[in-house]
Amino acid sequence: MELIELTDGVVRLRAPDGHDVDAITELCQDAAIQEFTTVPSPYGRADSEAFVGQIVPAGWASGTSLNWSVRDASSDRLDGMIGLAVHEAGSAELGYWLGTHARGRGVISRATALVVDLTFDPERLGLVRLSWTGFTQNLPSRRVAERAGFHIEGHIRGYAMQRGRRQDAWVGTLLATDARPIGPVAPR
Repeated sequence: MELIELTDGVVRLRAPDGHDVDAITELCQDAAIQEFTTVPSPYGRADSEAFVGQIVPAGWASGTSLNWSVRDASSDRLDGMIGLAVHEAGSAELGYWLGTHARGRGVISRATALVVDLTFDPERLGLVRLSWTGFTQNLPSRRVAERAGFHIEGHIRGYAMQRGRRQDAWVGTLLATDARPIGPVAPR
C-alpha cells in the first residue's frame, strides 16, 4: 500500500521514519505510555529503530499495519503515534499514544478524526468496522474514543495482554454507518 499523509491544518500525520528515532525513544520513556500501551518496557533506541526501520515499512507494504506519527502541522514537532491494525472482512483496530507535552489540547482527538474518516472513506480504505481497546485505568484514552463516536461495548476482565500479563480493558466499536461528530473535535 502506498503511504498516506493526512492533515487538518493543525495536526499532520505521516509515516514515521529514521529522523524520528530519537524523538520516539524519548517520548516512550513516559510512565503513562509505558503503563497504558504495549510498547516494549524498558524502551530503548533499538526498539525505535526497529519500529521505524522494519515494523512501519512492512506494515504499510502489506497494508495490515498503518502507523502514522502525529505532528504539529506548523512546527512538525512529533507529538505521538496513531495506527490501524487492518483485519480481514473490512475491519481494523485503532491505537494511539501521545507525549505529555501535547496532552489535553485535542491533538489526538484531531488525529483520530482524520484516521476514522480515512478508514470509512469508500474511495480510500473503505472499511466497515473499527474497534478500539483501552486498559480500564486509561480514562483519557476512553474519552478520545468516545469523542470520535466509538460505542463502548463493555469492560472485559483479562481481555488485553501487556508484557505477558492480562489486563482488564474497555472495548469500543465504530461502524461506517454510525453517526460521528462533525467539525474539529475539542477536548473536554
